[in-house]
Amino acid sequence: MACIMNTLQSASAVLMVRPTTFCFNEQTAVTNAFQSHVDLDQGQLRQRVNQEFDAMVAELRRNGISVTVFEDPDTTVAKPDAVFPNNWFSTWPNGDMYLYPMATESRRNERSYAALQELARTHKIRRVTDITESEKYGLNLESTGVMIFDHNNKVVYGCLSERCDDSLFISHAIDLGYEPIVFHAYDKAGTAVYHTNVMMGVASSTATICAEAITDPAERALVLGKLKQTGHQVIEITQEQMAQFCGNVLELQNNQGQRFLAMSQTAYDAFSDEQRAVMSQDKALLPFDISIIETVGGGSVRCMLGEVFLPILV
Repeated sequence: MACIMNTLQSASAVLMVRPTTFCFNEQTAVTNAFQSHVDLDQGQLRQRVNQEFDAMVAELRRNGISVTVFEDPDTTVAKPDAVFPNNWFSTWPNGDMYLYPMATESRRNERSYAALQELARTHKIRRVTDITESEKYGLNLESTGVMIFDHNNKVVYGCLSERCDDSLFISHAIDLGYEPIVFHAYDKAGTAVYHTNVMMGVASSTATICAEAITDPAERALVLGKLKQTGHQVIEITQEQMAQFCGNVLELQNNQGQRFLAMSQTAYDAFSDEQRAVMSQDKALLPFDISIIETVGGGSVRCMLGEVFLPILV
């Protein structure tokens, strides 16, 4: 079969995983300050989150973005955060895939070769590299949850935390041919930001970031300086906006090359009119109502989208 290569910053295909056993994850809540309980029983909760999931899939497809939905047949093992697949794998235009080390036992169960087989129906997977061995030593690197890639400029940003080990981040970035930019960030309560993708998102021409969360002036200057050096128009968000998932955004493109910035309705509503105007100059804003998923799961739209840069089989 011939292969068509995806390139550029934004993927035109994504993997999404149905939230079959979704619930509040006590293990991840230890380091994820964005998680909250809701007043729904388990049946009501899963009905609501599946409705949000289906509506998001339908809207992505309506806008010409290819979505592979993985319906995990194994429901015997609880996977409360499986709806956030971007944390356990990454894909690359040469057909490579990586599987990543994750901080909590419950999330390690999400790594699925069945999901990869589903992707292989439509995309060429040349090689799968498993770098999860470091979990044994408490060293983690939760994929695009902690690594924000600027593919156009070969730069990757990482906020260090229990889920993002300094040495793993730097060595993996160098192996991929990317310049690593590492820093520390904290929310208003002084808690370390658990995933880089809740505080910043890099698109082709714009970058959204909660710079005030980077409390070290030298680190803040390093990050902002690199974003501006690479030609990005920087949209700074506040701590309050970060708490509304304004940093958890992802640029995608459809089959006609039209670009979108995917985000939750919560994030869209929290952006100012001026910020929305800047972000939408060269791409359409694409909000989704996933209020229950993001409240209980502590992750938002970007976390639900596993980017697929693999070559397409035709």
